[in-house]
Amino acid sequence: MTAERVAAPAGRRTGTYWQCALTVAVLAAAAWLAHRHWATVQTGAARLADADRGWLLAGAAGACGTWLCAALALQGAVVPRLPPRRLVATQFAACAANQVLPAGLGAGAVNLRFLIRRGLPVGRAVTALAVKSTAGALARGALIAVLAACCPGLLRVPPGWGGWALLAAPAVAAALVLAVRRLPRARRMLTVLLADVRDVHARPRRAAALWGGSLAFAALHAAVLVAVTRAVALPLPAPEVALLYLAASGAAALLPTPGGIGSLDAALTLALTTTGTPAATAASAVLGYRLLTVWLPLLPGLLVLTLLIRRRAL
Repeated sequence: MTAERVAAPAGRRTGTYWQCALTVAVLAAAAWLAHRHWATVQTGAARLADADRGWLLAGAAGACGTWLCAALALQGAVVPRLPPRRLVATQFAACAANQVLPAGLGAGAVNLRFLIRRGLPVGRAVTALAVKSTAGALARGALIAVLAACCPGLLRVPPGWGGWALLAAPAVAAALVLAVRRLPRARRMLTVLLADVRDVHARPRRAAALWGGSLAFAALHAAVLVAVTRAVALPLPAPEVALLYLAASGAAALLPTPGGIGSLDAALTLALTTTGTPAATAASAVLGYRLLTVWLPLLPGLLVLTLLIRRRAL
């Protein structure tokens, strides 16, 4: 028993070390790319300084709306009613914490602590976050499917990747089924998760909040980038910009950098330039998106996080 307890933290520490090492590697690569293309970054920053203020304000309003949507989705993932003001403040703080720790760990830790403070057992809080994350991924996938149908040919699958996807999908599904059948702990977790999903969807208001908040969260993030592209006079249709954002952010999520810093920037810039957008214009659009969603809210978000901790809301 003692050996198991010692081995578990050791395994977690090893995983954390590897994740931190990968984060440092990605950030170093992003810094190298920024240094190599510094002239383009400078030109993009100068163009952003002359951008249309009205569109930037619209983008800022959309960025603020994402915190409300995240709060709505989290309320939809749990049955008990959560205090609205603290719930929204927690999402604002979680957004800031997400820029410090990799792979969404910051937001997950803040939300988990908030739900536990509201009286949810640890297991129920974890499954609520899993329900919210799953709904968010499905909502993002649905938006990509709809926009891809509206913008045919914009997203191209690299040669050979389609065959690999057809092989990988059944393999992953078989591995999950095997894990659930052979591991009692996995079966218990799946049972609890399905029970929470049934409880939430048995209440129409909770289900509407979960799915509506998840859809609106992804759509508003795409709308922020659309507003910034309008501000810097990037002549791309709004559906195409939204589709490029959703695809790029999904790809960047595979690399566990804090808040997608480096990985999302590179993926967004690459996605925009593949449409023929000049590199300087793409850089200014990405810088504007990051300014509105990360850098401006970061310090206030950390202050709100500190205040919530002091008041024992987290």
